[in-house]
Amino acid sequence: MTLQEAIEARHSVRAYRNEPIADDVVKALEELIAVLNREGNLHMQLILNEPKAFQGTMAKYGKFRNANNYIVMAGKKADDLDERVGYYGEHLVLLAQTLGLNTCWVGVSYSKVPGTYVLDEGEKIVCFVAIGYGETQGAGHKVKSVEQVSNISALTPSWFKSGVEAALLAPTAVNQQKFSFEYVGVENNRHQIRAKRGFSLIGYTKLDMGIAKYHFELGAGAVEIDWI
Repeated sequence: MTLQEAIEARHSVRAYRNEPIADDVVKALEELIAVLNREGNLHMQLILNEPKAFQGTMAKYGKFRNANNYIVMAGKKADDLDERVGYYGEHLVLLAQTLGLNTCWVGVSYSKVPGTYVLDEGEKIVCFVAIGYGETQGAGHKVKSVEQVSNISALTPSWFKSGVEAALLAPTAVNQQKFSFEYVGVENNRHQIRAKRGFSLIGYTKLDMGIAKYHFELGAGAVEIDWI
């Protein structure tokens, strides 16, 4: 499965089969986590065979079952931390899909279990990502149109539409899709794209924006982009 295919196939899954993640899959995930932590200045951590985080009241409300593996999405406190967690964390989520796993971004329906993760000075947890072999592959949701979230026109390049379409398949909190993309033009042979966050009472728009940006880049392909 390619990353583009993973974008299309991946849906949120909350119920998992009660089986451990294969050793070679764990190795692939941990290797990428190490790379992404360096690139994104993050402290993401894979926690295996730990059932307590998704056994609380909120987890039951979120209908989680056998969610015994998860990734703690953490990093040093900063204004752009949530967006970086979304951007780099989605690298992991899509890799997991290509490896036969299923995932779910979790904002509040989890419990922090002491002793299962490490936070350095000044760090905080942004969210968890549940991961494992799903009972199902999940289901898609209604998405907005390209026209609703971009300035697409007869003048914008075809890859821009592909990028926005990929972004519309990105997971967002309660499927709110509070983002938009504007094609600005070309400067120094690089295409200028402006991404904007909309207002949301639910929150998580910075996290969602990071995820959507990564999807956009994958959908756009080998194009030199500057986010402005």
